[in-house]
Amino acid sequence: MTAASHGTNLLPANTTMGTVRLRVKDLKAVYDYYTRGVGLVELTSDLPGVHLGLGNQVLVTLEHDPSLRAPARTEAGLFHVAILFDTPQDLARSLIRGLTSYRNRYVGSGDHLVSQAFYFADPEGNGVELYIDRPRDQWQWSNGEVSMDTLHIDPVEFIRQHLTDEQIALAAETPADYAGTVGHVHLQVGDVATAQQFYVDALGFERTAGLGNAAVFVSAGGYHHHMAMNVWNSLGASPRQNTLGLGVVNLHLPGEGALDALADRLKYKGIATTFDGQSLNFMDPWNNQLRAHSA
Repeated sequence: MTAASHGTNLLPANTTMGTVRLRVKDLKAVYDYYTRGVGLVELTSDLPGVHLGLGNQVLVTLEHDPSLRAPARTEAGLFHVAILFDTPQDLARSLIRGLTSYRNRYVGSGDHLVSQAFYFADPEGNGVELYIDRPRDQWQWSNGEVSMDTLHIDPVEFIRQHLTDEQIALAAETPADYAGTVGHVHLQVGDVATAQQFYVDALGFERTAGLGNAAVFVSAGGYHHHMAMNVWNSLGASPRQNTLGLGVVNLHLPGEGALDALADRLKYKGIATTFDGQSLNFMDPWNNQLRAHSA
């Protein structure tokens, strides 16, 4: 068993997350964190945007806008962007960089049964998750929902489990050559029911897990989650104003006609969209901007 809901009004099973755009005030400090602390590399720059990624794939774009204010912790917006590494060795090497240069930005860890994750906050408070998936055949499903938990992982033990002493000694100083993608994006919202109506009933993700009225997890194609929404800090939050933090969440929809089907579905649900010739742009109920591309 995978996710509970099935039907024709779903995103393609191989939908993936794309670049996450962040609006930042101190471009240098945030740039240094994602390059020195995570291991992303600058791929291109078209100021005010700087595009950072792994391999040839842009994962995070930093948009410099010092005129904007920082959001309050209780406002809707980004909870964290999660970078999924290809191997536990790559995750361990990135983790060493973060703990060496940004130990004060380390937040904690979580063995989620489906994945192993380590959490940081960048210099402007944007949450960052660095994680590796467990093999899908180890995930447990019940009544259409995947079993997840949050168990402690010792980061030093994780590093020593996956790297030799020599690799550990070199990890913080050698150029990052590992591979990874944006695995999921987790948002703060005002209420979970409205989030599910938008992300499942309208956008076309499937619900994969929930924590009562506190959080909901959604995905395409039976992944544990491509997106999540919670109210842990933001219960009752209003639509976002123009602030620092999350700029755009990008989605890649493979398959002929997938973008047209999404446009029709959103129109039927009364959700305004614009099409710029390449991507479909729309807002969730809290003014978080999403952009869907045909992959």
